[in-house]
Amino acid sequence: MKLKLAIQKSGRLSEDSIKLLKDCGIDLRNVKDRLKTESDNFPLEVFFLRDDDIPQYVDDGVADIGFVGENVVYEKNKKVEVVEKLGFGKCRLSIGVKRNDEYINANYLVNKKIATSYPVIVEKFLKEKNIVAEIHEISGSVEIAPGIGLADAICDLVSSGSTLFMNGLKEVETILQSQAVLVKNKNLGDAQQKLLDKLLFRIQSVKKAKNNKYILLNAPNENLQQIISLLPGMKSPTVLPLATPGWSSVHSVLSENEFWDIIEQLKANGAQGILVVPIEKMII
Repeated sequence: MKLKLAIQKSGRLSEDSIKLLKDCGIDLRNVKDRLKTESDNFPLEVFFLRDDDIPQYVDDGVADIGFVGENVVYEKNKKVEVVEKLGFGKCRLSIGVKRNDEYINANYLVNKKIATSYPVIVEKFLKEKNIVAEIHEISGSVEIAPGIGLADAICDLVSSGSTLFMNGLKEVETILQSQAVLVKNKNLGDAQQKLLDKLLFRIQSVKKAKNNKYILLNAPNENLQQIISLLPGMKSPTVLPLATPGWSSVHSVLSENEFWDIIEQLKANGAQGILVVPIEKMII
C-alpha cells in the first residue's frame, strides 16, 4: 500500500515541494523529466502534474493527496479537504488598477471590467461586496489588459508587485492570502489515512523547526530568574552551572517571530556569549 501524492511538475511550488519531502527524510528516485516516481524509504508514490489539475486528480481519487496553492484549490472548487498549510509559495491574489486612478474602496469596481485568471474567486469577492461588475477570464499576461483597453482592472497573483508597476498598475485590494497547502481526498481509506498521519507528523516537525531557533547563552546568576522568565522554551529553559563561579549556561528555544525582541532584553539583563543554532527537526 502506497500513499499517492500529486505535486506541481514545474514552477514555483515544484522545487519547494520536493525539498519539503527531502526535509521529511523521504528520498525520491530521479525526479528530472518524470511524470511519476516513488520513494525507496517511505510508502509514497509521487505524480508530477499541472497545478490546475491537482485538485481534480485528488477529488477523483487518482491521487490521495496533493501539494497545491490555496488559490488553485479555491478557484477549482473541487471536493477536497485542506489538511495543512505548508508555509511556502506565499503570495496574494489582488486587485490592480491603473496607477493614476483614484481607488478608495471596492465600489470602484462597480460596472467595471475585470480581467483575471481566477473568475470563481473574483465572482465570490464581488458577491460578498454586493458589487456588479463584468469579469473577463483570460490566461497569462493579465497585467496588460488595462493598457490595451480590454479591462478597467485586473485580479492576479502578486508577490513583489514589480510586474504591476512595469505595466502602469498599482495594487489596491487583496482578496486572498495564498500559500501551498496539503489537500486530501475526502473519502480517503483507513490505510491511506494512517500513511498520511505519518507524513503529517514529519511535515509538522519540519515546520516547527523552521519557525524556531535553539539558543545558548551565559547568564550572571544574580539576573538568572529575569533571564529565565524571558525564555519559556518548549517547557522551561535548561540551566547548567559554568566553571566560572556566579555564572550559568542557559539553553532554550525561541520563536522566529519574537526572536530579536527577546535577544535585546536578554542582553539588557546581562546575558553574554549568545549562540543561535538552527533546528533541523522539532518533535513536541
